[in-house]
Amino acid sequence: MRDLPKVELHLHIEGAAPPAFIRGLAQEKRVDLSGIFTEDGGYAYRDFHHFLEVYEAACSVLTGPEEFARLTRAVLEESASHGVVYTEMFISPDFCGGGDKAAWREYLAAIEEAAAGVPDITMRGIATCIRHFGPEKAKQAAACAADTAGDFLTGFGMGGAEDAFTPADFAWAFDCAREAGLGITTHAGEWGGAKSVRDSIEALNPSRIGHGVQAIDDPALCDLLVERDITLEVCPGSNVFLASNVFNGAVPKLANHPIERLRERGVKVTVSTDDPPFFHTTMTQEYENLAHTFGYDEAVFTELNQNAMDAAFCDETTRETIRKRLTQ
Repeated sequence: MRDLPKVELHLHIEGAAPPAFIRGLAQEKRVDLSGIFTEDGGYAYRDFHHFLEVYEAACSVLTGPEEFARLTRAVLEESASHGVVYTEMFISPDFCGGGDKAAWREYLAAIEEAAAGVPDITMRGIATCIRHFGPEKAKQAAACAADTAGDFLTGFGMGGAEDAFTPADFAWAFDCAREAGLGITTHAGEWGGAKSVRDSIEALNPSRIGHGVQAIDDPALCDLLVERDITLEVCPGSNVFLASNVFNGAVPKLANHPIERLRERGVKVTVSTDDPPFFHTTMTQEYENLAHTFGYDEAVFTELNQNAMDAAFCDETTRETIRKRLTQ
């Protein structure tokens, strides 16, 4: 499974930071982050909101374009080692320049240059606002995204706590990004229920939904996803890990995950890792676990990758180039 070509659409650049990378960077800067690591070197957190705190603490040592360039190389090299040939990564203007346009351009240029230097994998960026930071911060993030929309930065999305504010509160930010030609995605239905998916569709009109798995609880919503050709960026390992270790319930094991039921209903799904070191997963593990649990074979994985390329925020030349790599 490691050598099978793969496409990943849902990957947070900071959330993909190897713990050893963050620990080493903290030591260089003489910052004590020992409280965010487990004894075996992983990330330590109690619940989803604590996860967000640990995530933000890890980001605290990523203080300049050079650190993000190094991070980009580390993350892409890891992804490529698992057969990923195309990836889209969420990059937050809040963490890259604090919402300042000039600073954001410097960060983004460093990330793009680093990405171009990693062989065998193509990256595009999705600027992301942080939901629990609020609508005003989201407007700043959207303005940064609109200012730098182009061949490399091709999308806009939203992550963070689904219980903070409502999707409609962020309509201005998403309209701003859409007017700049950016593809639109947003996190919903990871743990906020099917309603969070429906509300996000109605308020933000995305072409993709990050996670979205709780849509399975609403058959009419599944039909709406099909009707509007909205693709779900499904992260099975993340969903199972959080349910088992943090949320205590929604998807306690992979056999209960709705990815196959969504697929049977005609909803387009893709596979990603989300924040892989936080959830102890890789794209190879995702594929192997789906093959073992649901009997997915190469034909099904080809379908999932084609779904991903259909929904990818890239130009047609890049899309066709990656399609050819998927069939080689």
